[in-house]
Amino acid sequence: MTSPEPHDADADADAAEPGTAPDGWRSTFGLLPKPLRVTTYVVLGLVLALVIGLVAVVTLGRRPLPITSGELDLPGLESSVTVVRDANGIPQLYGDSVADLMRAQGFVHAQERFFEMDVRRHVTSGRLSELFGETTVETDTFIRTLGWRDVAEQEVALLDPDTRAAFDAYADGVNAYLDQRSPTQLGLEYTVLRATGLDYEPEQWTMADSLAWLKAMAWDLRGNMTDEIERVLALSQNDPERVAELYPAYDGQRFAPIVSEGAVVDGVFDQKATGGTRFPQRPSYLASEAAIAALTRVRDRATSLPAFVGVGEGIGSNSWVVDGDHSTTGEPILANDPHLGVSMPGIWMQMGLHCRTVSADCPLEVSGFTFSGMPGVIIGHNGDIAWGFTNLSPDVSDLYLEKVEGDQWMHDGRRRDLQVREEVIRVHGGEDVTIRVRSTAHGPLVSDALDEYAEVGELARPEHPGREPREYAVSLAWTALRPAPTADAILQLNSAANWDEFRDAVASFAVPSQNLVYADREGHIGYQAPGRIPIRQSGNDGYLPAEGWRADDDWTREVVPFEGLPNVLDPEEGFVVTANQQVIGGDYPYFLTDDWDQGYRAQRIRDLLEARGRLSVGDMAELQLDDRNPMAATLVPYLLRQSLPSGYYSTGQRLLAEWDFRQPADSAAAAYYNVVWRRLLELTFHDDLPEAARPAGGSRWMQVVESLLEDPANPWWDDRTTEDDVETRDDVLRTALLEARDDLTRLEGRNPETWDWGHLHQLDLEHATLGTSGVAPVEWLFNRGDWKVGGGNAIVNATSWDSREGYVVTAAPSMRMVVSLADLDQSRWISLTGVSGHPFSDHYTDQTDLWVEGEMLPWPFSSQAVDESAEDTLTLNPAPAGG
Repeated sequence: MTSPEPHDADADADAAEPGTAPDGWRSTFGLLPKPLRVTTYVVLGLVLALVIGLVAVVTLGRRPLPITSGELDLPGLESSVTVVRDANGIPQLYGDSVADLMRAQGFVHAQERFFEMDVRRHVTSGRLSELFGETTVETDTFIRTLGWRDVAEQEVALLDPDTRAAFDAYADGVNAYLDQRSPTQLGLEYTVLRATGLDYEPEQWTMADSLAWLKAMAWDLRGNMTDEIERVLALSQNDPERVAELYPAYDGQRFAPIVSEGAVVDGVFDQKATGGTRFPQRPSYLASEAAIAALTRVRDRATSLPAFVGVGEGIGSNSWVVDGDHSTTGEPILANDPHLGVSMPGIWMQMGLHCRTVSADCPLEVSGFTFSGMPGVIIGHNGDIAWGFTNLSPDVSDLYLEKVEGDQWMHDGRRRDLQVREEVIRVHGGEDVTIRVRSTAHGPLVSDALDEYAEVGELARPEHPGREPREYAVSLAWTALRPAPTADAILQLNSAANWDEFRDAVASFAVPSQNLVYADREGHIGYQAPGRIPIRQSGNDGYLPAEGWRADDDWTREVVPFEGLPNVLDPEEGFVVTANQQVIGGDYPYFLTDDWDQGYRAQRIRDLLEARGRLSVGDMAELQLDDRNPMAATLVPYLLRQSLPSGYYSTGQRLLAEWDFRQPADSAAAAYYNVVWRRLLELTFHDDLPEAARPAGGSRWMQVVESLLEDPANPWWDDRTTEDDVETRDDVLRTALLEARDDLTRLEGRNPETWDWGHLHQLDLEHATLGTSGVAPVEWLFNRGDWKVGGGNAIVNATSWDSREGYVVTAAPSMRMVVSLADLDQSRWISLTGVSGHPFSDHYTDQTDLWVEGEMLPWPFSSQAVDESAEDTLTLNPAPAGG
């Protein structure tokens, strides 16, 4: 018989203490010294608390996830709507009427993305401070000054009755979802905000909430407002002739415009006509130094606004279409990838809207990319046509310096009363803020929306000897502040069946003005430029801020007529390429803009289309990933001519000798080249330009440097801070090579074989609001990142970066799509993130890894293909009577 173990009185005593470990653990802890046992209990308690906390977070995080299978009631439906989701959660909706589909779309958008929708309407109405407190008062002040919400409310009355009915049904669907859930069931963000003391219940959704989002889109894609200011800043330190070198004219001989045939005849664009005369324009005045400070402040405030779809370097798009003679299918193929700011969640949500029986009463059979908060499909295809967007970037905004005295302003020699209104900004956790919004006939005084909110300081005083000092302000004229029925275009576009119906639909598309490419199942391809583009008087060409007191600087009451805007159907060359380049050559009689993208991407796409002959869907998708740097072939030979010390410094240079100018994520040569490029821009321009006007590194700066390389003694190469030395081109290039080597040693390591472009050029997706909260656990919950990507500025795979800030991705293809008009089920699509805005959803970033690898998802369209891809099916039923 085995003898019992000696009895441990201390162990018994420990066991008798309340709150001690279970028996199995107690025997183990009994072997430890007592002080260590106490420490272990504390650690165990902390771990247990952490586990409980994580379980609670996961529980709260999963609470807002939508119901995606089974049946739910949706009040207002006339008949049931079926929501079929595939493995990536992408919903396809089937209903018997447009009203039912719109109501269901509102419901499904709210299921996946209501917090995003709610933030958008708070932004566009200048009410962020109600959610986020004093930190957003300045943003709210600027938005209230612009008056986006007021314009949206005016637009409601301008809409076609069918459009209004669709928007009302959409709002009803959103509100039905809100009525079924508490705020913490709508999004994890509301739980986090509640921890700040916010007592908040979302308001009912309205039509104006949807329409106001179009103003945010138009703001980010508004054209050259910041260019106007940056030109003034450059002129403040340099002669006009030198500044002109920084804004090169578009080279139409080297980079083909979108439309290469046609002219305006009797006010109508005719693609078979030739000739035309551009209306005369003349440069505006050069502002004084006092104006520079004011304009800089306006620029800083404008660029500090939340980026709804992204602003600045890299915002653009690629879209092209080939006809059947250039495709392997014998029918057109259309590709599109809009380049927008990167964020979490992504800008788009994929969706299909299908009438079970397509008819005049229920014409929708459409699938594509939608905006949460907006009914219909923005980009995609229906059963007959496909379309894609790129930003046309016309000059639709002008800044005016205004002479202001009290609440009056000067115009054409007369004093006129300013329009004045007061608004109250509610502030969570703080005092309400009352602002005065003042406007001239040109537009709101954006200079009022500076740090002083309602105070206008002495902003500018142009040099006019003998004139008494006056107070000056800055106003903004912008086409988006004039109400227009843009929303009519969306649903009309969704049901268009041919080229004429397509053009009729987009004729209403006022802002933001876009390049639209087109294809249909009859084999036609085309292009149309829509939008409200102002006709200026001869005194104002939009190059610099205008003088508001001069009548000849005013806009006319006219806009470029839709019939006069460039368009082409079935061009002779058999394809259309739009990538933000010049729309049409210099003989076009209306002024659109001088601030085009320089055309590197567009020409690269054209060259590849011409070289490949016939393209398949896969070929078109592969072209979207082309990563050849357009500047490298010009710059690298100059870099290789520089004599560097052998060994450490020359190892980087040797990478360039065998480089093929492509920029995949794993390229060491691309890493070195881009660091050299950033250093080159810094060494060449930072000493000559104010901080706000320094180069971001995109296509315009590539064109500038290309020209300077041929002029080794150009004054831009000289460092004006070295008074006794005059630097030349080769001095700058050699220094850039040396400093880049040191930079990469610090960033990537000493061995060039370990360098890779993707490690520098990472994709990080930040939640639009809480992702920059400064609270690490909150940012961890909502942000995703550290993807290594290739591509870069002015490259077809346009993963842009800003050389003033670093190498991380600032804008990128927000989605990619390729549509086969021969068989719509063979089309492909991918989004930057996923359909869900809930961080604990499987579909929060389930498309990002595929996007990074250059892969795309099947795009089922026919009912059979949708059924075969189905993972979850939800039936939305009419609410029972009295329910």
